[in-house]
Amino acid sequence: MAIHVTQNGRLFHLHTADSTYQMYADEKDVLLHTYYGKRIEEENLSDLIYRADVGFSGNPPEAGGDRRYSLDCLPQELPSSGVGDFRSDCIRLRHQDGSAAADFRYEGYEILPGSYRVPGMPALYDGEEEQGETLVISMRETASAVTVRLFYGVFEKENVITRTVRVENHGKSEVLLEECLSCCLDFQFGDYDLITFPGRHAMERNVERARVGHARLEASSIRGASSHQCNPAVILCAPEATEDFGDCYGLCLVYSGNFVASAQKDQREQTRVVMGINPFQFSFRLEEGEAFDAPQVILSYSDSGLTKLSRQYHRILQEHMCRGKYRKEKRPVLINNWEATYFNFDGDKLAKIAEKAAKLGIEMLVLDDGWFGKREDDNSGLGDWFVNEKKLGSSLKELGEKIHAMGMKFGLWFEPEMISEDSDLYRAHPDWALRIPGREPNRSRNQLVLDMSRQDVRDYLLKRLTDILSDAPIDYVKWDVNRNLCDIYSHVHGRSGEVYHRHMLGVYDLLERFCARFPDILLEGCSGGGGRFDAAMLYYSPQIWCSDNTDAINRLSIQYGTSFFYPVSMVGSHVSAAPNHQTGRVTSFMTRGHVALSGSFGYELDLNKVSEEEQALVKEQIGQFHQYYDLIHEGDYYRISPPGGRFCAWEFVDRQRAHALLTLVMTSAEGNPVPVHTTVKGLDANRQYRCSYDNSIKSGKSWMNGGLTLGKALKEYESLLITWEAVE
Repeated sequence: MAIHVTQNGRLFHLHTADSTYQMYADEKDVLLHTYYGKRIEEENLSDLIYRADVGFSGNPPEAGGDRRYSLDCLPQELPSSGVGDFRSDCIRLRHQDGSAAADFRYEGYEILPGSYRVPGMPALYDGEEEQGETLVISMRETASAVTVRLFYGVFEKENVITRTVRVENHGKSEVLLEECLSCCLDFQFGDYDLITFPGRHAMERNVERARVGHARLEASSIRGASSHQCNPAVILCAPEATEDFGDCYGLCLVYSGNFVASAQKDQREQTRVVMGINPFQFSFRLEEGEAFDAPQVILSYSDSGLTKLSRQYHRILQEHMCRGKYRKEKRPVLINNWEATYFNFDGDKLAKIAEKAAKLGIEMLVLDDGWFGKREDDNSGLGDWFVNEKKLGSSLKELGEKIHAMGMKFGLWFEPEMISEDSDLYRAHPDWALRIPGREPNRSRNQLVLDMSRQDVRDYLLKRLTDILSDAPIDYVKWDVNRNLCDIYSHVHGRSGEVYHRHMLGVYDLLERFCARFPDILLEGCSGGGGRFDAAMLYYSPQIWCSDNTDAINRLSIQYGTSFFYPVSMVGSHVSAAPNHQTGRVTSFMTRGHVALSGSFGYELDLNKVSEEEQALVKEQIGQFHQYYDLIHEGDYYRISPPGGRFCAWEFVDRQRAHALLTLVMTSAEGNPVPVHTTVKGLDANRQYRCSYDNSIKSGKSWMNGGLTLGKALKEYESLLITWEAVE
């Protein structure tokens, strides 16, 4: 059992293989957070909470004359608002009389077998080998009929604990929920850094590390999406933490809409971290008997650095979030026509690309934007999901059959959640778009956003997708989203603060119905590349286009930042043309292939325009993809040398520690260079390994302690693949 309850149902211990999370319902029924860290025994650690009379920190009624008891100083599981805790809160209520206060006290608990579900949203599920366990703690609001249920899921082997909140109104009066965050972590002692992953379109998930102080550190999005600009995953770690040393805590939100994650020290030098739906333009009305469910947060702890923390997230997302046929099945090598043709294509041009690709061993052609409606550029046609047979010179079915006859699979691009003002759909249903009456909307790519909270909109989209995919032999769908939300107004929900969240629930509903209708289609998520790269999307699409930036050198930092939470199997990565279309940089075909190999591999260029030498490299790269597929997609990942230095390197080691693959890319060159020396990780200290670089054999202990020195200078942007094989 991973969950243990002692002291007459008031002390809660959540144990994973290497960690313990402890809570205690005190004598005043306040649910205190007492400990999260390395696994311990089941003693009550609430005595570590130091109580003192702190000036201007008030006392709840239950404290009586005890001025040392203040909600403003206590570490809590559910910090509320308006009742004396002046730090970041997790829940805000506005009652019918206009008052705004929330004060929750412990009522009871239950332990349930298996993992819990979150209605309408993705969540971790039980696997074949590991079943979760769930603790549900019930709490009541002291002056109303509102209750909350705190859900804690434990995946013991994977070192993961999940959290979410369910708010229920059992009273006769309407209650307005103005904030409902999913998680709070209070740490009484110590200094911490917060690692976040900011960025922008085409330069996503940079790594930023800052010391937590009294000024709040925050990562957030109010764009209606998890966004290019921030990612809904953060790491709290000891200042001295490295890849291989130190305490690290991960928080990963299973949500694709507006979010917030913040960390701040209080006046007592305690650190509070909160995460959940961003309260910006959020308010949810709860009538009698209604409930609100917050999205899940995935927590994980490592006592030995960032590498172990990342590995725990990779495994839990691969085994307990990703679903469907392609969770384990090998992904095909694809070629996407976008950077080869953009909108300028017809059926003959596509066929020529496919013919060349098939000869080189590529397994799937993906037809990107421009195959439907009146769509010759990005200013029109979205929503009119009808095949433009005049442009293709055939039906989509005939084109798909032609591609299949070449021995290849066939994929298709959609952008279902968007609508162009210049479209038949908008002319027929202008009220289906999110826009404020009487106000000109902001435009991005001359498109608006469909109101996904509407059942009729979702039904229309599923019907159009079904008609197209049922008529033609489609094996893969790329599902894109190319603008963020603003001008928020729904003709169904009006000015309600529920629109952002109901819109996201609608997206999940459509994706769920789509996956159920087409379980054999490989679905790739996309939002201008990495604008919706989050754990929730992995529930529907086992891979996500990592970034619209295909420059191999930029991809080093993009894929590096992505690796802290998300497995390589989730990363869409392609070889594109040189000079690169986004940066103009020229890198070798080999380097572009080596970088793209660390992902769901493919090509994004016109193979009829590459040299014979590069065509031979395509065959070689596809061979490497098949040779190393299991190692890369299932093995343990190590960040060896981060971007920004002389070289960038990363390594994969299989779980039997018999094979390792290290990729090294030289990112700068200099005269009279010093030798390149790289560390090696993850081998078995007591086994012998042969290195492909110089064919030498040494023990794993020697390789890991001594590393590898390259015997030659590398040119700028030159790359190497180096393997280690166990010698029996």
